[in-house]
Amino acid sequence: MPKNMHFNTQHPVFGAHACLTLGFPGARGGMDLERCLPPNQQILVALETADAPGEYEALPFIEAESHKELMRFISDHGEIWPHSAKRLTPWALEDVQRDFRLATDSWQAGDLRFTLYSPIGDVPDPANGDTTALVEALTPAVWAEVFVDNRKGHSSRRVAVGMSGLDPYRGLRQVAGDDGLVGIAEGAHLGILTREPDAWVGMGMDWRDILGEIEPASRTYALGSLGAICATVPAGEARTLRFAFCFFKAGQITTGIDTQYYYTRYFNSLEAVAQRALDDFDVAVERCFTANKRLDESGLSDDQRFIIASATRSYVFSTQLLEHDGKPLWIVNEGEFNMMNTLDLVADHSLYEMQHHPWTIRNVLDLYADRYCYEDEVASPDAPDRKYKAISFPHDMGVAGAFSRPGHSSYERPDLTGCFSYMTMEELLNWVLTAGLYFTATNDSSWIASRADLLEHCLGSMEVRDHPDDSQRIGVMRQDSSRCRSGREITTYDCLDHSLGQASGNTYLASKTWAASLILERLLGLLDRTDAARRARLQAERCASTVVSVTRPDGRIPALVGGQSQGVLTTVVEGLAYAWFGGVREKLSLDGPYADYLKALGRHFTEHAMRTDTCIAKDGSWRITSSNANTFPAKIYVCQFVAERILSLPVEKESRVNDAANVAAITHPEHSYWCWSEQIKDGIVYAAKYYPRGVTSNVWLHRN
Repeated sequence: MPKNMHFNTQHPVFGAHACLTLGFPGARGGMDLERCLPPNQQILVALETADAPGEYEALPFIEAESHKELMRFISDHGEIWPHSAKRLTPWALEDVQRDFRLATDSWQAGDLRFTLYSPIGDVPDPANGDTTALVEALTPAVWAEVFVDNRKGHSSRRVAVGMSGLDPYRGLRQVAGDDGLVGIAEGAHLGILTREPDAWVGMGMDWRDILGEIEPASRTYALGSLGAICATVPAGEARTLRFAFCFFKAGQITTGIDTQYYYTRYFNSLEAVAQRALDDFDVAVERCFTANKRLDESGLSDDQRFIIASATRSYVFSTQLLEHDGKPLWIVNEGEFNMMNTLDLVADHSLYEMQHHPWTIRNVLDLYADRYCYEDEVASPDAPDRKYKAISFPHDMGVAGAFSRPGHSSYERPDLTGCFSYMTMEELLNWVLTAGLYFTATNDSSWIASRADLLEHCLGSMEVRDHPDDSQRIGVMRQDSSRCRSGREITTYDCLDHSLGQASGNTYLASKTWAASLILERLLGLLDRTDAARRARLQAERCASTVVSVTRPDGRIPALVGGQSQGVLTTVVEGLAYAWFGGVREKLSLDGPYADYLKALGRHFTEHAMRTDTCIAKDGSWRITSSNANTFPAKIYVCQFVAERILSLPVEKESRVNDAANVAAITHPEHSYWCWSEQIKDGIVYAAKYYPRGVTSNVWLHRN
């Protein structure tokens, strides 16, 4: 486990783009609903001290005591009333112990233990009719328990859970219904609620006034931006109190395509969410324990389990299950960038989704096929005025809740050679690879049959982007899309050097082309499209042969076919994971028809990528390319799996050092505010913060 345990993590809600972010000291977490960054909200978890009645200690998620809010209302000579509580002090960080797992997170300090439960696991297809299981999975809440041990106490002690307001235009409100529900909420969207029988709500400008108040008439001072639920633990007793951090958002959620949250089928208010969450508390806890057990018993190292737990939480937070015209619509938002269903992430996320909710993969594939598939042109290299038709898919479906127009993304622009150019070949491959993962997970032959023509069009487009003339094809993309105009195509590694960012001739992209060709051979063969399956196999053979042929005598595979780059790439092996999980595992035999290609990849990886003068940084972390210190851990996770499990390379020692370096980066005492993040430079979180793609780490669970 990490040396620094005071890091932020998301405690997420599936399909609600919501979480309780907590862990970093101070008011640096909070209830995040579609914000895509920590809200910087105070979260109060406080207990009256045993030996000094009227004094309180709290977990370190609040701000220092201040009169600043009160001073907005009074003059310099105005009276500041005495605080009801004598003192409120956060526990010192060294006095707080934390137990962090995949679906639970617990802090222990003094006589108090605070535990959060955020279920993670399988989610049923809404079309299958298991409404009970679906509602359990979609309930937009995070469950919380506060345990107080006052068995050695000689007097009763007050305990409180609360939050500061976030919205300057909506004040906090007290929830106190006839149904026993008690809580503090901000507007109709979020709140903390309980059914503890003696609980009461306090609101005010200072935590001390709320905690120490004994006059009921003064407890809900609505001008204050702080609110808490308070209860009492009698002397000589231990008590567990249960709460639900709840989210609810009704009405239209997105534009371009009008949607609403799918959970609004089952809930009509924040209070309704709370009632169901508290009713299902034991069910939620059991789901969390099941998820924890599965990971704890996986045989993975402490660092690997920590990475999976952190990264999976960031992924789940990014998810939205919406409803459009009575049907589900699935979105995974791209962390702080907030682009919707970014296709180069869709392929990566599918490595996880195929295990837990493969129906979401189909949902995204269909939306890309029906709304976003576009036709472009590829020029003949021999006769530039001669154009050939092709198809592909855009980089994403929009940004920040605004769906882009059909056939277009929010990201891509013409006339560029680097970041923000078109990823036409990359996304074409990603759609095919994802289709292969979906079919392998579900054996959904009716869906594959419905997409038979599109799959064959994808093959034709892969061929023409290699070369319009079949006799001149080498199995590797070389022709840029007409959408680039004067620019050129790029890959998902858009912010790195041109040897990896350039799509044409890219040997990283070649590995995905090889895998996609094999998947198409399989799928088209199952569809009795014999000639198309033959063509797909031929492209796979050409691709493998080309990479072997350009391998240098010393075993190094160049970043670009025919290029002069001296860069060394780790990701030349990445595509093998999609072949492994995409139903063509037999093609990965080191004694099979592609043995020369696989052995070339293995030699390149061990002799060139695994060196401190190329792709291993000073801290032992693996780089994507030797020519740039900015790396993408989610992609490295996949490459680790390929190297260790598929190619059986002797790199376990290097892998475990990389894991430790990655854990150190995402738990850095200053930079762990951002939860799991994708781009790390010299051991520091650099960009792509609050990011979902690290869920690829779950491939490690399949090492056997």
